[in-house]
Amino acid sequence: MSNLNSDLLLNMSFVRPEYFYISGFSGIPHVNYYFIFLFFTYFIAVFGNSLVLIIILTDRSLHVPKYIGIFNLALADFGETNALIPNLMKTFLFDSQYISYEACLANMFFVFFFSSVQSLTLVVLAYDRFIAICLPLRYNAIVNNSIMSVALFTVWSFCTALIGTTVALITRLSFCKTNVVKSYFCDHGPVYTMACNDTIISYVMAKICTVLFIYVPLIAIAVSYLGILLSLSKITTWAGRLKALKTCVSHLLVVGTCFLPVLSTYIAALTFSLHPNARIISTSLSSALPPMLNPIIYVLNTKEFKDLLFKMQSSVRAQALSK
Repeated sequence: MSNLNSDLLLNMSFVRPEYFYISGFSGIPHVNYYFIFLFFTYFIAVFGNSLVLIIILTDRSLHVPKYIGIFNLALADFGETNALIPNLMKTFLFDSQYISYEACLANMFFVFFFSSVQSLTLVVLAYDRFIAICLPLRYNAIVNNSIMSVALFTVWSFCTALIGTTVALITRLSFCKTNVVKSYFCDHGPVYTMACNDTIISYVMAKICTVLFIYVPLIAIAVSYLGILLSLSKITTWAGRLKALKTCVSHLLVVGTCFLPVLSTYIAALTFSLHPNARIISTSLSSALPPMLNPIIYVLNTKEFKDLLFKMQSSVRAQALSK
């Protein structure tokens, strides 16, 4: 009977708030200028990633493993941008920092889902570069469209399962302390720490996601480039080494834009006391900037993209002159 009574009391005390209050940018001086910056960031990211997606879809010469991976990365960037920034724009335009419980969980899922897909796609692209440089004669046998598609489908399925489980576990928490989320979106950590019942499972899931989507990808990418450097050392001429390494420049730059801001924020938080406003700005930039920069990096550093854009520009110019 005592167990039954305790269960009834637990169910009676279960609290699920109707709304959460996103407090992230409250109290930051001149925050309106930052919102305007995010507004331009959003449109550049949407336009840039849409352009990359359209180019790869329409040009059959780009239907190869490397560009299937780049297409997947652009799709993840497009999704992350639309999951994150429009909600921030709503705060700026309508001065509304409230979000419903269901919308909060949806926002949490999509932001973390697309960022995790982005992270693991970079690992797949690192594997592609590793095989292309270290085993060039066997590249077409080891990496083809089917294998790349299966690898990326596995990435999406794995991220859906893990992030979906992580977000679903939030529904078992009771929020009887506060409904103020100390972040700029429905961030998993600030949300589950507000709960007043046992949060150990959510804590474990948060650590698992951090390891699997930040540390493991970084280690895998580092190991792949260590193998690439060892392979390049066997090439006798510097010209040959630079030619091979040039094919990795875009990927390395994208890895840097995706991981370095996040790692810098973590290191800064561990090394010294980071002001809450500085933490909010730095973490929001680490989420907003990569989707904007990635398409620019690939378009400017990839010969195929530059050639296609040049042809499109020449075609438009020729049509204008003919009129």
